[in-house]
Amino acid sequence: MFQFFVDPGAVGENEIRITGDDVNHIKNVLRMKPGTKIRISNREDADYICHISEISDEEILAVIEEKDLKGTELPCKVVLFQGIPKGEKMELVVQKNVELGVHRIVPVAMRRSIVKLDAKKAAAKRERWQKIAEAAAKQSKRMIVPEVELPVSFKEALDMAKEMDHFIFPYENAEGMKDTREAIEAIKPGDQVGVFIGPEGGFEEEEVTAAVQAGAKVVSLGKRILRTETAGMVLLSVLMYKFEE
Repeated sequence: MFQFFVDPGAVGENEIRITGDDVNHIKNVLRMKPGTKIRISNREDADYICHISEISDEEILAVIEEKDLKGTELPCKVVLFQGIPKGEKMELVVQKNVELGVHRIVPVAMRRSIVKLDAKKAAAKRERWQKIAEAAAKQSKRMIVPEVELPVSFKEALDMAKEMDHFIFPYENAEGMKDTREAIEAIKPGDQVGVFIGPEGGFEEEEVTAAVQAGAKVVSLGKRILRTETAGMVLLSVLMYKFEE
């Protein structure tokens, strides 16, 4: 069953109106017909099982059959602060972490980030990353489309993370899993969790020191050195295992 997203205002008592690019996708790409069942999210707190009732060039009307409040979101809200990697790795990071339940992604320009983006390039990249997030959210039946923000500096990222309930900082030189287990165990439903992942080459020592001073919990992700595109997925997988029934 295909998933689509609408703004809350498009949801009526008995039917939902789909507009925008999804109209062409439903009508001309997927070639759906009246009666086809689809899943629609209001981008907030509810999913709806519907069937298409009318198709026009401007909108799709879908009749609500069932409302699902349980949804597919993780009970905690994970904000991934991802050191900007080179090439197309960021696209993989966005896609897979959205599939695993990340709430928001903040690209961060760190000292070892090879890619340097000016304002114009950053805006174009962010637009591309957001489209990937939406496609991944549809594929994985998310209730929301996680936002991918414009890139920020390391200091700006620290200022954002230190206001969250938990600030987790995986570091390849951290030893043992005791602190990792304690950090994961401390996370409760409803908490906001900031997770910092370094770019290729990891963090500079000065960045680790600054993070600790900002309240970060430095943890290990195991004895093996993980690629930057893998590390965030590991933590999200652990949280999925912890919280989901």
